[in-house]
Amino acid sequence: MAEVLIEIRGVNKVFDLGKLKVHALRDMDLDIFRGEYLSIMGPSGSGKSTLFNMIGALDKPTSGTIKVAGVTLKELSSRELAYFRGKHIGYVFQQFNLLPAYNALDNVSMPLIFNGWEQDRAMQRSEEILRRVGLGERMTHRPGELSGGQQQRVAIARALANEPAIVLADEPTGNLDLHTGEEIIKLLSELSRELGVTVISATHDHKMLATSDRILWIKDGRKDRLERREDINIRIGTVR
Repeated sequence: MAEVLIEIRGVNKVFDLGKLKVHALRDMDLDIFRGEYLSIMGPSGSGKSTLFNMIGALDKPTSGTIKVAGVTLKELSSRELAYFRGKHIGYVFQQFNLLPAYNALDNVSMPLIFNGWEQDRAMQRSEEILRRVGLGERMTHRPGELSGGQQQRVAIARALANEPAIVLADEPTGNLDLHTGEEIIKLLSELSRELGVTVISATHDHKMLATSDRILWIKDGRKDRLERREDINIRIGTVR
C-alpha cells in the first residue's frame, strides 16, 4: 500500500477583507502519496493556489490540519516553518525567479549554502543536478543567456538540489511554448519517478494530465473530484 506523505483534514481558509469574507477552501480532505505526481486543476479563483500554498507551508489554514510526514504544520513557529520548507520542499514557479546577475550554477548552489550546506558539497550537488536536467554545458550561463525552457530547467534543478520529499510546481509551463512546455512536463515526471519525489502541480495546462498519477479538480474551494489518470477519458479538445 502506498505511503501517505501529506494528510489534509477538514481544511478551511477564509480571507477577511474587512466587510467581505472570502472562503477560499471549504472542508478539504485529501491524502497525497509519497512519490506520486498530483496535478491540482481548476479555474482561476477555485482555490487551487490557496491549497498549493497550504501544502507548501507558505500559509496556514483557518481551521483543519495539514500533516507532512507526520508533522502538523500549523503547530510550527515561523522559524520552524522556514526550516521545514528549506529541508523538505522544493519550489518551481511560473516566472522562473532566477537571479539575473548569477549563472546557473550559482542560482542552484546559493540556496543550499544558505541552508547550511558546505560550499564544496553545494557546488558538487548543483553540478550533478544541472547535468541531470540537461544543462551540463550551460552551467556558467546567466539567465539572460538561456532560453525560457533552459531557465525553467535551472529552476527545476534548484528545486531538487536539496533532495526534497516534495516539489511544488506552480504553473510550470505558463511562460513556455507548447513544445518546451511538453519537455518540462516530461522532465518533471521522469524526475519524480527516478528520485521518488512527490510532485504537486497547480496548473491550467491539460497537457499535465498525460503525466499525472492523479488529478484533483477543485471548484469553489471544494474538492470537486479526484481521479486516477487511467480513469480519465481524454479526447481531442475535451477531457471527461
